Amino acid sequence: MIRPTVVLAVIGLGFAACAGTGGDPAEGLTESTWELESGTLDDIPIPIIDSHPITLTVSENGVGGTAACNGYAGSYLVSGAEISFSEISSNAMACVPDETMESERAYLETLVRVERFVIDDRALRLTGDGVDLVFVALPPVPIADLTGTVWVLNGLIEGDTVSSAMGERATLELFSDGSMLGSTGCRSLNGRYILNGAEVLINELAATGDCPQDLEDQDSLVVTVLGDGFRAMVEGGTLELSSMGDIGLIYRTEG
Repeated sequence: MIRPTVVLAVIGLGFAACAGTGGDPAEGLTESTWELESGTLDDIPIPIIDSHPITLTVSENGVGGTAACNGYAGSYLVSGAEISFSEISSNAMACVPDETMESERAYLETLVRVERFVIDDRALRLTGDGVDLVFVALPPVPIADLTGTVWVLNGLIEGDTVSSAMGERATLELFSDGSMLGSTGCRSLNGRYILNGAEVLINELAATGDCPQDLEDQDSLVVTVLGDGFRAMVEGGTLELSSMGDIGLIYRTEG
């Protein structure tokens, strides 16, 4: 199948403005991206799906994150140990398995009932009438280790399966000015990226070229991981990118 040139524009939800009665948000609240570890809504546990994590980022511009399936954004008010969230909006994409959507529904319903917060030992707890949410802080993006290196695609992650990369040499290069270059093994890539909490989001991604049938799945996986946003872990000469849906990419340095 011959594919035309595709330009992907990933547009994140804009954060709604926040107004805190006590000025700046409480110290520590905005310093991390938080991932939901456990939660209850009216004493019923919120399903936690490993492949579809729930995250929370609080900034001076508002609150946002990923609600198991869709991105969300909204406003918040903070005063002392009291906090409330409002004007929460999200995308309308459906995800599988069905439990993912139930996790998202319960979390968003819980979020707007939050009244208080406490941060203790790198954990954030949000509570309110019938709600209890416990988050853990995610490590920041290791951007200094990511930039200035030519990463060569070595493996493709789909659930518990890791397969070898095929086709032409596929690369990924991130530069300190926010630009990126790369390839999928059959198409060339270029664009720009931003740091979105604990993730890297390539919010402008252009893919040029044609792919033979045997490389279409690899091409699709690479574009999906990069375009949907990913977490990065660098260890020695290996870079592992993980994305929602239990998919990811393994790169190694040249040589």
